[in-house]
Amino acid sequence: MPKFFGGCDLGSTTGKAVIVNERGEVVSSALIRSKIDPTETGREVLGLACRQVDGLGEIKDLAYLVGTGYGRNEVPFANENVSEITCHAVGAHHTDPAVRTIVDIGGQDIKAIAVSDEGSVLEFAMNDKCAAGTGRFYEAVVRTFDLSLDEFSELSLKAKKVVPVTSQCTVFAESELVSLLYKRHPPADIAAGVQLSVAKRVFTLARRVGIRPKLVVTGGCSKNKGLLKALNKVLRMEIEPLSFDPQMMGALGAAVIGWKKR
Repeated sequence: MPKFFGGCDLGSTTGKAVIVNERGEVVSSALIRSKIDPTETGREVLGLACRQVDGLGEIKDLAYLVGTGYGRNEVPFANENVSEITCHAVGAHHTDPAVRTIVDIGGQDIKAIAVSDEGSVLEFAMNDKCAAGTGRFYEAVVRTFDLSLDEFSELSLKAKKVVPVTSQCTVFAESELVSLLYKRHPPADIAAGVQLSVAKRVFTLARRVGIRPKLVVTGGCSKNKGLLKALNKVLRMEIEPLSFDPQMMGALGAAVIGWKKR
């Protein structure tokens, strides 16, 4: 019987699961919106991933399962729980061993992680006292523009110039954006200002751990093209794409940790 190894990342906004085979290759993955009950989120997202794999019956049939993320203690049938910082480092290194710096922008925090040549965590810095620049922040911003996150990202790429957005607090930023829109500033230019403001915040955090290439962005906000463009400008460094979905990097790292313990 083939063996499979799972990783489940229960974050503040989404639940992710990745399953790898005996060679450490990804055979399935799943992502859902987080529910009120993290155990229910874990059971559902792992079930979705398991059903995609021939020869794998239920969650409990995984040879080893690692939980990570804010709800890692609630992952059903988990053999072990590991911090998301370690899992993002392991996942990124497994995907590309040349990665040395990771910026993980999640639902409610931002992490900068320095990675060793072997893929272990050298140092990390975390913005966990304020939601500015996180997924929750962007959710509030796009409501002001009455757009989806993808639409907001595309809008920011059309800017002719950047209108500075100075407020870091999510609540005050919403008020500032409404004021700027009422003053008839082009929405695209304001959107670009939001992206640049977040990029500068990320730069301050990343500088604390040292910025070395290759640098990658993980987490849900990694798919925000406007933010990546602003980060390229502020960091003066090309943001390297990953060959595997960067939003799933924590779950992948968790699965790889389980695979290495086979």
